[in-house]
Amino acid sequence: MDRNNILGFIFIFAILAGSFYFLKPSDAEIKKEQQHQDSIKRAKDGLAPISDSLKAATTVTPAVADSVLLSQPFGAASVGSEQIVTLENELIKVNLTNKGGRVKSVELKGETNFDGSKLILFEGNDNRFGLEFNIPGKAVKTNDLFFQAQGASVSVAGQDSKSVTMRLSYAADKYIDYIYTLKGNDYNVQFDIKTVGIGSLVDVNSNKVLLNWETTLLQKERNVKSEREKSAIFYREDDGSVDHLSESSDDEEKVEKKLSWIAFKQHFFSSILTSKEGFVNADLKSTLITQDSVVKHYRATTELALNKQNDSQHGFSFFFGPNKYKTLKAEGNGFEKIINMGWGPMGWINKFITVPIFDFLDGFNMNYGIVILILTLFLKLLMFPLTYKSYQSMGKMRVLKPQLDEIKAKVGDDNPMLLQQEQMKLYKQAGVNPLGGCLPLLLQMPFTLAFFFFFPNLFELRGESFLWIKDLSTYDAPITFAPLPLLGVDHISFMCILMTLTTLLTTWYNNSTSGAVNNQMKYIGYIMPLVFFFVLNSFPAGLNYYYFLSAVLTFLTQVIIRQFVNDDKILAGIEANKKKPKAEKKQSSFQKKMEEMMRAQQAAQQNKDKK
Repeated sequence: MDRNNILGFIFIFAILAGSFYFLKPSDAEIKKEQQHQDSIKRAKDGLAPISDSLKAATTVTPAVADSVLLSQPFGAASVGSEQIVTLENELIKVNLTNKGGRVKSVELKGETNFDGSKLILFEGNDNRFGLEFNIPGKAVKTNDLFFQAQGASVSVAGQDSKSVTMRLSYAADKYIDYIYTLKGNDYNVQFDIKTVGIGSLVDVNSNKVLLNWETTLLQKERNVKSEREKSAIFYREDDGSVDHLSESSDDEEKVEKKLSWIAFKQHFFSSILTSKEGFVNADLKSTLITQDSVVKHYRATTELALNKQNDSQHGFSFFFGPNKYKTLKAEGNGFEKIINMGWGPMGWINKFITVPIFDFLDGFNMNYGIVILILTLFLKLLMFPLTYKSYQSMGKMRVLKPQLDEIKAKVGDDNPMLLQQEQMKLYKQAGVNPLGGCLPLLLQMPFTLAFFFFFPNLFELRGESFLWIKDLSTYDAPITFAPLPLLGVDHISFMCILMTLTTLLTTWYNNSTSGAVNNQMKYIGYIMPLVFFFVLNSFPAGLNYYYFLSAVLTFLTQVIIRQFVNDDKILAGIEANKKKPKAEKKQSSFQKKMEEMMRAQQAAQQNKDKK
C-alpha cells in the first residue's frame, strides 16, 4: 500500500468520526423517539402492566400516539394500554379487559381442572367478542380497539350488584357502550350494548353490523377424547326446539330462523349467550382440534340491527356455569336440553325417573358410590316382577326341551315348516309362550341403555372419589402403559374388569341352568362381555360401577329365583294344561300370530304345488 492510499483511508475515517459526533441526536430527541416506540409496542403486544382495580383507560396523547392511527376513524382507540376490571360474586370471577371491552376470562369458584388447577372457562385471546362493521375509510372490529372503563354499583331485582361500562368513543356524541352487570350468587352476567350516533356512521353500501363471538376450549377433563365427543355448539330456535352442531367432527351451519340463545358447550361447562331480541342469520362453526390440551374452536356470527336515526340498545345475558341438570333447568329457557339424556324412551326414563330419584338420594349428602348402589337396588326391585316372569318362562322352556328334542328327532331337519308346526302345537298344548323369557328382558333394556347416557353426562360425579376411584366421572386407570397399536388403548380400568368378570359369571350361570340355549347362543353370550370391555374401558368409572352392581344383583336374583322355581312343579302344570279341553286353554297373541303365519305359509305352498 503506497502513501496516497494510507492518507485516503485516514481522511475517510476522519470524516465518518466527525459525522457521528456532530450529527448525533440530542437527549430530548432520543427520549421522544423512545416514548414513540414504546407506545407502538404496547399497542401491538399489550405489554403494559395489568391493573386489578377499576381505573379509567389511559388516554393516548398526540405526543406518543402514532399519527397515522390518530388520523383514522376510532384512531384514538387504536393505541392504548390494557386495563383489567373484575366482577366477582360467590360463584364466578369475571375479568373484563378494556381492549375490546370484552370478557377476558371467567373462573368458576369451587371447581378445578382434572389436574387440580383453577377452572378457567377461557382466558386471554382464547375468547374474542365484538362488533364488526364498515364506516367510510375503515373496517371496524371493536375486539381490537381500546375502550374506556367506568364502574358503579346498582340494584338489580332488589340485590346489590356491580356494574361496569366499557365505552368506545368516536366522538363526544357518538360512542358504543358495553354494560356488564353481575349480581350476587348467580352464574349470569347481564350484558347490554348501547349505541349512540353509530347508526349514522355505518357504510350505506354494507348497512350491516355483525356480532362475532369466538372461543377456543382448553382441556379440563382427564379424557380429552371423550371431552371432545361431548362438546358442541347448541342453539335454541324461537319455537323452543333445541339443536346442535356435530359433536364428533367439524361442522358449520347457517341458521336462518331466529334464535333465542347460543351455547358454547364443553363436556361439563358452558358459556351461553341469550338475546332478548333474538339472533338473526346466525353463522355457526365448530372446529375439532387434536392438539394436546385443546378441545375445539367455536365461532358464532350474527347480525345486529342498528337504528340509523336514533340510538339503539340490545339486551343480552351470559351464563357461565356447570352443565348440571338441576342448575340448568332452574335457569329456564330450555338450557337443560344441552345435556344429552338419550333419545326416545331412554330420555324419558332419565328425565322423569332417574333424575328425580338421584336428586332425592343426593339430598342425604351420601358418597356418590353409595347413591349409585341405592339407585341400582331401587331399579332392580322395580324391575323384579318382569325379571321373575322372565325366569318362569325360561323354566318352562327348560322342562320342555326333552319333548322338543323328541319332535326334532322324529321330524328331522329336512322339513323346517313341519318342525315349526309340531313345536308350535306343543307350545299351544302346554300353554307356553316361547318368547315369554325374552319380552320382559327387552322391556328392561331401555333402563340399561338410559344409564349409558346418564352417567357420562352427570356433573355431580365430577371429581368425586369412591374406594380406589379418584374421579367417578372418568375412567379409573390403576394400570397404564404405552398406547397399543390399532387399539389405541393406554390403560386398563379395574372397575371395567370387575364388570366384565361378573357379567361372564352371570352368563355362565344362566347358560348352565337354561337347557333351551343352543351352543351358538352360548358363545355369543361369552363374546359380548369381552367386546364391551374394550368399548367401556375408557368410559366413566361411575357407569362401569353401575353395570358391575347390576351384574352382581342379576346373578344373585337368578340364584334366589332358581331356588323357588321347581322344574317338577312346572312340568306338572304343563302336563295338566295339556289335558284341559281346547276351549279352556288361553292362547297368547304370539301363538295366534304364529298360527296365522303358518296357515298363510301352508296356503302359499299349496298354491305353489298346484302350479
